[in-house]
Amino acid sequence: MKGHIPVVRRIAFLVGICLCVTITPVSAQFARAKPPIQLVVLFPGGSSADIPARALAEGMAKFLHENVIVVNKPGGGGAIGYKYVATAPADGRTLVWSSNSISTNYHHGTMDVSYKSFAPVAQATVEIPVVVVRSNSPWKSLTELLDYARANPGTLSLGNSGAGSQTHISAVALLDAGKATAVHVPFGSAQVVPSLLGGHIDAVVQLPAAVAPFVEEGSLRVLGSLGAKRTAVFPTVPTAQEQGLAMRPLDLWRGISVPLGTPQPMVARLEKAIEATLKTPEFISAGKKFGFEPRFMNRQDFGLMIAKDDAELAVQMRLIGLATR
Repeated sequence: MKGHIPVVRRIAFLVGICLCVTITPVSAQFARAKPPIQLVVLFPGGSSADIPARALAEGMAKFLHENVIVVNKPGGGGAIGYKYVATAPADGRTLVWSSNSISTNYHHGTMDVSYKSFAPVAQATVEIPVVVVRSNSPWKSLTELLDYARANPGTLSLGNSGAGSQTHISAVALLDAGKATAVHVPFGSAQVVPSLLGGHIDAVVQLPAAVAPFVEEGSLRVLGSLGAKRTAVFPTVPTAQEQGLAMRPLDLWRGISVPLGTPQPMVARLEKAIEATLKTPEFISAGKKFGFEPRFMNRQDFGLMIAKDDAELAVQMRLIGLATR
């Protein structure tokens, strides 16, 4: 029997080696089979929301060393996408490309989901709404446009991306500051600029990415920006404040949030990847090309900013009759 012991040991040793050899590929297979991180965008592919999200997803994938894919869930001004993410597992693998729309949708009554349904991860970009007309229009500034609107009440038609949207609120705030009236024409974000180009409306309030190619080719003219400072896309165009209008800056922030209850280590990992991506030449270059400005804000400050913005938007929407709650 003693002579058999070395044989048994050798067999056990060989079995152990085989197990080690087979375990490694199985682990690798599980790693490869890990589902991608979903970055949910609330608007269609190619929209001003979709473009920076794709640039961000590509950068985050490199720093996280795993797939990050953009999933477009348009509808309801963002309501469908917000509800999808709010009810997703809080495992750090379903993210929403959020914006001021989380508050405008909630206070407009489009959805029951509010910013309190999510955990903030980081702010990533800022886009500044601009007022645009056809290049052959008679108006060269915001004051000229508002002078016309005051002299011809209810005549000027002003397009936006939909009732209760950030561009709609921006348009109302502009007219309120100028003590003027106009006909607000809500469109889907894909239709508003073609409608202006086709002469169906007089002016639009839109984000730079939607109008930049047409401004560059000379068919559209930017009269002013509605943010706290001039947009980098149109650096020679003065802000509303610079043109003498007293109105609250209406910068459109975008950032990433996750379902409430997501573990903080997962949130911190995502936050770090976002911060690193925003510093890359590729993301900075995409911003200059497509009209968004990288602007990082950590999760604590981002959460405070969202809450402050929500409170201010609620007051503004009630004043202009757009709030239903």
